[in-house]
Amino acid sequence: MNVEAIKAAVDAGQTVHWANTGYIVHKDALGQYLITYRHGGSTIGLTYQSGTRLNGDEAEFYVAGANNNQ
Repeated sequence: MNVEAIKAAVDAGQTVHWANTGYIVHKDALGQYLITYRHGGSTIGLTYQSGTRLNGDEAEFYVAGANNNQ
């Protein structure tokens, strides 16, 4: 998934994961898209400061329940 597709899925209320189900992409109250590790609570931005380069490979992001191999 690319940045735009991830943001659109999150905005549509879909659950987006990064790498595995332990990581969830969400939008905070300030409108920032973040990746949070559910079991430890650590959080990073979805992208680098540029806002276009993902903190991970596009192939590692997926929508929960979508037809994928995760």
